[in-house]
Formats: sequence, structure tokens, C-alpha cells
Amino acid sequence: MDEKLQKVLAAAGIASRRKCEEYIIAGRVSVNDKVAAIGTRVDTQSDVICIDGKRIPVNPTMVYYLLNKERGVVSSASDPYGRPTVVDCVKSDIRLFPVGRLDADSEGLILLTNDGFLAYRLTHPSYGVEKEYLVEVEGTLSRVDSAKLKRGVELEDGIAYAAHVSMLPPNSMKITVTEGRNRMVRRMCEAIGHPVVRLIRIRIGHLTDRSLLPGHSRLLSNKDILALYNVVANKSAIVDPKL
Repeated sequence: MDEKLQKVLAAAGIASRRKCEEYIIAGRVSVNDKVAAIGTRVDTQSDVICIDGKRIPVNPTMVYYLLNKERGVVSSASDPYGRPTVVDCVKSDIRLFPVGRLDADSEGLILLTNDGFLAYRLTHPSYGVEKEYLVEVEGTLSRVDSAKLKRGVELEDGIAYAAHVSMLPPNSMKITVTEGRNRMVRRMCEAIGHPVVRLIRIRIGHLTDRSLLPGHSRLLSNKDILALYNVVANKSAIVDPKL
């Protein structure tokens, strides 16, 4: 069923309905690549709606969960060996898939959704979405180790870089990367002589949640979803700063 554009935008958490009308009047809103006008009606399940050229998530059939994965759980929809999967951890009647990799030995945050548009952009390296990890390693870390990770270490599938490294002496650190290669952080640590003892993903883009217990999940808010769309647009936030 078609709905008024300003109502759809307000329901998505962009701003109040009146503010959304102002965006439309100003020519900032497009539907299927055409500038919208007051009175435009849209189908939220098929129309592509943008503000200032940035796509807005308005499809009510799309769902987004943030899961705090426990060790031993596999980041896939199914497992031929019968191991528990991240999909098993989320109670949903909708078919979901995990966004990116988090190996079975690792813990922490992982997204599950049925939104292929967002999932592709969150995982493709060209979008540079940050993932931050808390890592405990063997041995004592030094400034030299931090410098090596930021300068880049040679792996079998190419050089891997850390965007940020924060040392937590004697044997832990926070490391941020913008790629999602298989077991990448573990291999980077091994390359500098410090095999990983424990690895926890603590942030995806802007998303972090210290209150989310291991094995538990929560639905993302409209604000969280909009922020993720902003991250992959590589532009400033579209959410009204007064909200």
C-alpha cells in the first residue's frame, strides 16, 4: 500500500513529519532517482528513497539484530557439523544472515539482517567500515608492535593494516581494522610474534553495547539503522541534530 512520503520518513526516524515536509519542499528528497514533491506517495517495499543522495531505510520487512556472540558459535546460517550458529541465537521468524565474519573462537558483536543492500556495504572494504577488537595475546606488547600493526604486516593474502591501535599493557590492546578478511586480526598478531589468546569484537561502525550479555541479542533502533546507512554513504549524518 502506498503511503505519504513525509509519513514514511518520519516513521523511519529521520525527523518530525513537518521537518520532513521541509526537506521535500527544499528538493532534498528523491524517490527512485526523481526529486519528490509534497503529495508524493511511496511503496516502502520497492521504492528507493534518498535524502541528499543518501539512501534511507524505510522497508518494514527489513530487520536488524545486534548479537553478542559467544565463543564456539559459528557465524553462519547453518553448520554441517551441527555446531550452534549465530542464527540459532536470535529468535526471529524472518530468515536472517550474519554480516561479515567472526570466527568460532572469537567473541563479541555481529549483525544479523535480511537487508542485503546494507550488508554488502558494511562488509566491502571500499566502504572502510571500522571494526574494533579487544585482543589479549601471548607475550608482552610494546610500542614497536603497535607501530608494526599500523604500518602494515605481510599476510599470505596481502598486507593488512590496523587503522588504530591502543595498547593495554602488558598483553592486551584495542585494534581497529576496516577490512574483514578471514581471521585477519589473529593472523596480524601472529605475524608480529604475539598469538591471540582471546579476541572480542567490541564495535561495528558506531555500534557498541557494553550492556548486551554474551549470547544475547537486541533489535537495532531506527537511529542505529540510520547511522549504519550514513557510515556506508561516507558522508555526514542525515538525522536532525535536534532530535
